[in-house]
Amino acid sequence: MPASRIMVGASSTGKALLAGFVYYTYMRVRTLPSMSRATGLPTRPRPTQAERRARSRAALLESAARGLSRSGYGNLVLEQVAREAGYTRGALYHQFKDKEELALAVLEWVNETWWREVGTPAEQQPDPVAALLALARGHAIYCRRDVARVMMALRVEFSGQDHPVGREIKRASQRLMKRCARLIEAGCNDGSIPPGPPATAVALAFWGALEGAVIALAGQAPHDELLAARAVAGVLGLDSPPVLPSPELVPRASGDDLYGRGDGGD
Repeated sequence: MPASRIMVGASSTGKALLAGFVYYTYMRVRTLPSMSRATGLPTRPRPTQAERRARSRAALLESAARGLSRSGYGNLVLEQVAREAGYTRGALYHQFKDKEELALAVLEWVNETWWREVGTPAEQQPDPVAALLALARGHAIYCRRDVARVMMALRVEFSGQDHPVGREIKRASQRLMKRCARLIEAGCNDGSIPPGPPATAVALAFWGALEGAVIALAGQAPHDELLAARAVAGVLGLDSPPVLPSPELVPRASGDDLYGRGDGGD
C-alpha cells in the first residue's frame, strides 16, 4: 500500500478520535453542576421568572403598605413606592394596573398575614377569654410593624365613602367583628364573661379599646402588649386584669379551633 494512502487513513482516524474526545468532554462538562470560580462550589440555579415576579410583588406590597400607613391612599405616590422597594415605576405597573388595584392587593396581603399570625392562633386557645386576650396581645405585637397600621389609616380615610377600597375594609372589619362577637357570646354562655350588652356591641367596644391602646402606646414595647390586654379585659368585664407572659399561640392538638370547626372558617 502506498505510504500516502497510509498517512491519509491515519489522519482520518486521528480526526475521528479527536472529534469523539471533544464531544465526550463537551457532554461531560454540560452534565456537571456549574461551579463558582471563586469558591469551587456548585452555584445556585438562577431564579425562575415566577420566583422573580413573586419576589418583586412582595417587595412592592410591603413598600405600598408602609406608604399607605404613613401617607394614606390619596397621598400615595406610586413612583416612590417602587423606588423604596428597589424597582422602577414600570415594574410596579407590570404587576398592578393602578393605585386602586395596588391598595386592594395590600389589604388582602395584610389581612392574610394578620389572620395567619394573630387571628387563627388566638382562636385555637382553650377557652373564649384566653382567645380574646391572646387576640389583643397578638394584635399589639403585630402593630409594632409600620405596615400593620394600613387598616386603621384607610378606615378613617374612606369612612362614609363608596369606594372599592372602603368596601373591602368594611368587609374585612365585619368579618373580624363577627368572629370576635362569636367568642364573646361563647364566653357569656360558659360564664367566663359576665352578662351585659349584646355581644356585637361588646365586640365593637373591644376593638375600639384595643386600637386606641395600640395607637396611644406606639413605640412602648413591651408595655403595649400587656396594657392592650388589660384594656380589653375591662371591656369584657373581667374581675382580674391579665398579668400573663407573652402568649405562645400554639394550635390545639386536634387541629380544631375553639368551636371544633377544624378549618377556622366563618
